Amino acid sequence: MTTANARMYSATPAVKAAWHDLFRWVLAHAGLQWPMLDHDPPASLADLWRRDDLGLAMMCGLPYSQRSIRPLLIAAPVPSPQRYGSRPIYFSDLVVKADSRFRRLEDTFGGVAGYTVDDSFSGHIAFRRHLLQYRGAGGPLYKRAVGGLIHARGVIDALVAGRIDVGPLDSYYHDLLRRNDPQFAAQVRIVAVTRAVPIPPLVATDALDPDAIARLREAIASASHAPDLAGQRELLMLERFAVPEPADYDVLIDAKREADSFAGW
Repeated sequence: MTTANARMYSATPAVKAAWHDLFRWVLAHAGLQWPMLDHDPPASLADLWRRDDLGLAMMCGLPYSQRSIRPLLIAAPVPSPQRYGSRPIYFSDLVVKADSRFRRLEDTFGGVAGYTVDDSFSGHIAFRRHLLQYRGAGGPLYKRAVGGLIHARGVIDALVAGRIDVGPLDSYYHDLLRRNDPQFAAQVRIVAVTRAVPIPPLVATDALDPDAIARLREAIASASHAPDLAGQRELLMLERFAVPEPADYDVLIDAKREADSFAGW
């Protein structure tokens, strides 16, 4: 059975509920009776994306771009904060503990870097590519790196616990936390921001018929301005949905190649 999932940007229980409301509205208006699939942490996002029954799910742009046969690209969110410029893009916010002595990213060099998982663009690759400008003679910038932090909350928890000195947060996830869980988000602050790349899209891995695809895209376009979703869009900091081209995500392949051009941290 075809399913839908909104795990990737379900930053808080209220945010998860808002995504579910929005997805259910879209599916109802598209005439698609697909259930919402729960796949909460610590379940692996990579395992979710390997499923072949997803009709509407958020997927990191890096694994999307690396597939030999890419999933069907349905749409992409356009976050409402000004820094996104009304475009379907995002960044990685490089953050430290709020009360730390670090004021610039360079101040963290020699310490411990953290990251989420190896195949995350915002939680790993973007950070490593950003460090290229500081490589100089090519020596390590950090004494070690701690991975396996899973998601943005894991990065923040590791910073607060003193396990790492700096780590990356998906900017949209970070903004959702600052909007909907400000006390938790206030435990860290930004010291650098990586360059913009295309935001994780909504994709389908199931074989949808053309009529279902057309109805799904039409419903998503309507969700961008439907009055009865105004509250959900505000909570989700969502301006609208855009329809990017699959080739837009090719830049992530190049970015990973750049990040992999040096070993270690």
